[in-house]
Amino acid sequence: MKVMLLAAGKGERMQPLTTHTPKPLLQAGGRSLLEHLIRKLAVHNFTDLVINHAWLGQQLEDTFGDGSALGVKIEWSRETEPLETAGGIIKALPLLGDAPFAVVNGDIWTDYPFSNLRKALVAQDQVHLVLVANPAHHLKGDFILTDEGRLGMPATAGIPASTFTYSGIGVFHPGLFADVKEKQYPLLPLLKQAIAHQQASGSLFAGEWIDIGTPQRLHQLDQQLRAKNS
Repeated sequence: MKVMLLAAGKGERMQPLTTHTPKPLLQAGGRSLLEHLIRKLAVHNFTDLVINHAWLGQQLEDTFGDGSALGVKIEWSRETEPLETAGGIIKALPLLGDAPFAVVNGDIWTDYPFSNLRKALVAQDQVHLVLVANPAHHLKGDFILTDEGRLGMPATAGIPASTFTYSGIGVFHPGLFADVKEKQYPLLPLLKQAIAHQQASGSLFAGEWIDIGTPQRLHQLDQQLRAKNS
């Protein structure tokens, strides 16, 4: 299974750190966020990677090249304009192929067992999302997860306690994107479509997971990793 790492965001909430450095190259515990992910994927035998980039993307290519130094193979999907998440995935589809593939946000830190992704997508499903407990900065959550492992949207009249947050880790069937004609396209409408057609499943991960969305969270992760390795 191929893995697409999303690394094209400008990281505006991380300013001024991302003024001259792409967000996935920001460091925690002596390694960049993207290197942490690549190494963990390689441990679980995910070595065929596609990485998209836009803002300061050449720095990413200069740092990782073809991936051989980390025991992986990297193909680069270069974006010259903002495409949003689904648009970026669609642009990379020629590199990803016709089989289901994993997608991982390049600005998270986690100890998720990525090998679980190989069996995540079953039967008629077009998407499987890994969910986590709602963090303090996103208490409303994103999706409902039923006891049968099906995804649902939160109720419009208030947010139920059973919502969870999308971790930025998922498995997608290329068919999910087949009808999109626009270059710039968000992911959420496609997820809602899959949910409406009973083609979306999910699983809950209770391990370590951090969305590195602010300099403060990056600093906290850096301190945590340095303390663990000392």
